[in-house]
Amino acid sequence: MFTQINYEGPIADQYNALAKQLDALLTGETDRIANLSNASALLNQFLTNINWVGFYILQGEELILGPFQGLPACVRIPIGRGVCGAAVAKKETIVVKDVHVFPGHIACDAASQSEIVIPLIKQNNIIGVLDIDSPITNRFSIEDQVGLEQFVKTLLLHL
Repeated sequence: MFTQINYEGPIADQYNALAKQLDALLTGETDRIANLSNASALLNQFLTNINWVGFYILQGEELILGPFQGLPACVRIPIGRGVCGAAVAKKETIVVKDVHVFPGHIACDAASQSEIVIPLIKQNNIIGVLDIDSPITNRFSIEDQVGLEQFVKTLLLHL
């Protein structure tokens, strides 16, 4: 069913291949938890220099830990708190080059140095976020942001 792809070439091409692989992997499955689980596993396999990748699901006024790959994580994050909560409040992707200078950063893993959080927006409503941490500073480029936003758009077709 699943074949690991050797991602090569320009980063934009790699992210296009990743989005296509995600679409193929999730086609026909309607369970949200299963799809988020496979999406986090696929990203964990694809991305280098990361130490946590996963989802938080919006329930009421807080984000609740969802499927992820990495060390145990914070379970509840209020809207507006930390990078994940800020991404929900602003309804936009947030890239943090150095988490130690981000006001109110929530340190679930002391090894994390940089972070990207992309809101999952379906029919104008935020349903959660994709959160990725890296143990190196300035890990996430604009190409990563564009590619990961494309990944999220593909994922939302299956949620």
